[in-house]
Amino acid sequence: VQLVESGGGLVQAGDSLRLSCAASGSTDNINVMAWYRQTPGKEREVIATITSGAGLTHYRDSVKGRFTISRNDAKTALYLEMNNLKSEDTGVYYCNAKRLEFGLGLVEYWGQGTQVTVSS
Repeated sequence: VQLVESGGGLVQAGDSLRLSCAASGSTDNINVMAWYRQTPGKEREVIATITSGAGLTHYRDSVKGRFTISRNDAKTALYLEMNNLKSEDTGVYYCNAKRLEFGLGLVEYWGQGTQVTVSS
């Protein structure tokens, strides 16, 4: 599975931004897709997840009500709609996919990341 993010940039506090992730390759057995964020000196943290079947979503408390994760049915596109951005949302955002693979179990895939900078 190959993941390529796009949509990052420099915005002001209160602005909105939409991140996209294009997934290619063997996307059929992807179980969960997610967005993670990493800031300097900190570990990568999960921001939002969405399951493949029912499309159940889960959000980090700090982004609830502001961010919306979505995907297409083919699991070839993942989105993160970010509204009312705050300076603490600044970081590199990574697309993540977990795929069930025969003999290996759940295998994780990552994109290269896209920078989001929110100026206050």
